[in-house]
Amino acid sequence: MADQWEITAEELESKFKEISVAEFFEKNRHLLGYENPTKALLTIVKEGVDNSLDATNEAGILPNIKITLSQTTADRFLITIEDNGPGIVESKVPFAFGKMLYGTKFHRLRQSRGTQGIGMHGAVLYSQLTTGKHVKITTSTGKAIHVFEMMINVTKNEPHVISKKELKNADKWHGLKIEMEAEGKYIERHQSIPEYLKQTAISNPYAHIIFEGPNGKLEFKRTVNEIPRQPKEIKPHPYGVEIGIMRRMLSNTKTKNIIGFLTTEFSRVGRGSAEQICKLAKIEFSQNPKQLTHEDSERLHKSMQMVKLISPPTNCLSPLGEKLITEGMKKELSGEFFVAVTRPPSVYRGNPFQVEVGLAYGGQMPADQSALVLRFANKVPLLYHQSDCATNEAIVETDWRRYGFSQSGNAAPAGPLAILTHFASVWVPYTSEGKQAIANYTEIVKEMKLALQEAGRKLSIYVHQKKRDSERQIKRQIFERYIPIVSESLSKLTGKDKKIIMKKLEDITKKKTDFLIVGEAKEEEVKEVEGNKEET
Repeated sequence: MADQWEITAEELESKFKEISVAEFFEKNRHLLGYENPTKALLTIVKEGVDNSLDATNEAGILPNIKITLSQTTADRFLITIEDNGPGIVESKVPFAFGKMLYGTKFHRLRQSRGTQGIGMHGAVLYSQLTTGKHVKITTSTGKAIHVFEMMINVTKNEPHVISKKELKNADKWHGLKIEMEAEGKYIERHQSIPEYLKQTAISNPYAHIIFEGPNGKLEFKRTVNEIPRQPKEIKPHPYGVEIGIMRRMLSNTKTKNIIGFLTTEFSRVGRGSAEQICKLAKIEFSQNPKQLTHEDSERLHKSMQMVKLISPPTNCLSPLGEKLITEGMKKELSGEFFVAVTRPPSVYRGNPFQVEVGLAYGGQMPADQSALVLRFANKVPLLYHQSDCATNEAIVETDWRRYGFSQSGNAAPAGPLAILTHFASVWVPYTSEGKQAIANYTEIVKEMKLALQEAGRKLSIYVHQKKRDSERQIKRQIFERYIPIVSESLSKLTGKDKKIIMKKLEDITKKKTDFLIVGEAKEEEVKEVEGNKEET
């Protein structure tokens, strides 16, 4: 019996095999957003456009992006995405597209569209998985043009360059162009490429985007000629660092003592705070960080959470701002009134974040349907999994009846309304690698609700005024309908001129209806103030 177990263990041991991250995602492509042909095609375009916007923004270039989508077979499309960004250095091109988890953003604490080093690698992986073909990448930094044809070596998670050539660049072109064929299905409804590009144009009104698809050309012109302030990189804040990460930082630090470690490796830790942390942890100031025991590091981590520290700096964020939100909504939505709110920065788990909200009302938006919800995270539209998102929770928990809209049960408000939410952070807590929904952190939902309530109060002034104007008009029309009959009767009874009587009755009607509306306005004003107090 013992020999049998021994043989089984040996057999099991021979089956152990390391897999690469590329191999893992090849078998689990749904985790990256490639769960069906429609979403897969959208995800490829999304990842390419996000990369182009990040690159142009960092370089301070107003983005020009062109997307071409042409059908090659019944279920395959050739996708081409070209931008005018800074380009990629020749030596880095194979790794930038052929090695999963390779990128520039994962280790930087600053707001950016992508962070994981998976986006375009996932697109390349999906392309070769569904067609067996290589991708073509053309890039230049303004000097020579470099053209690569390549694939991903899945078992090794390494780039496999099939061909490479260098071309002359007489026009000094700079940027990136990627061409790939992939399996997909094209639609033009909600959760489609045109809808994604429309929402991208709303949150990035400084971008010029051209889309040439199977059904013709769409162009989203630039309406703002200024790129938003670029975020700065910050160091981690003690409140947001878990003990495992802190122990790795201790082993990798170049500082010679624990005071130096705390003041140079973290943000918002001065010498006084560092000394206080060391005293609480019962660690000598001069202690070498690399020599701390497991028990020492646990006490140090606990002490870091106990000492009162200033919140992390917020210059690592780049919010849209109320002006850009308003301009973006006016550009793509047919509303008659727009309002935007940018909340002050806040913090969750030591990570700074900022919430913004925009509301568009009236115009040609349908009055008999639920409000249109537009969700963004770090300026990227979120089209899927709305019900799982913190944004949805904040919207349905807000009492929209206070602001003049109907709302039934656990649902969004109904009426001619569009609700835009933008979540900006150095780390967006997505619910999956597909990056389509924000996790329901209490601090995040609370900030979203406060932003929605503030925007709702501003909008309600216009909505109630419009309602009062409509009521005033109806009341006046009722009185005016009978003025000619009453004037004629009074003229016969008194012998006075009918025109004079009619003029006086019209003046009285106007005065009385205005008085009634003013009285109602004051009453509603009092209700609004009381409602605001209740919300606060």
